[in-house]
Amino acid sequence: MHNPHHRCQPSLPCFHCHPTTYIRLVQHLIERCLLLQMDRDECIRVLAKHVCIHPIITLTVWRGLQKENTEFFQAYFHAPSRRPFMRYVHKAPRFGRRNHLRR
Repeated sequence: MHNPHHRCQPSLPCFHCHPTTYIRLVQHLIERCLLLQMDRDECIRVLAKHVCIHPIITLTVWRGLQKENTEFFQAYFHAPSRRPFMRYVHKAPRFGRRNHLRR
């Protein structure tokens, strides 16, 4: 049976039908974003783009997690470098056509 609330991801719980399950899912996805060292805005964009979660819902759940876990978020945001590997990613060689192969 098709639910009109399921526009993007029919396999996800419906926010209108199962709000508690939906909020738990968003919380879990935010925690995964944190493990991937994303900041709040990145997390909001990724969940909106790939899972079709409205940004206001992600932001609301994020703020709730931040309120419940103040010390964690302070440490997370004030860590010297959450992405030490990024400096190497930007310096990676690009693959493309070599000039000496052209005639």
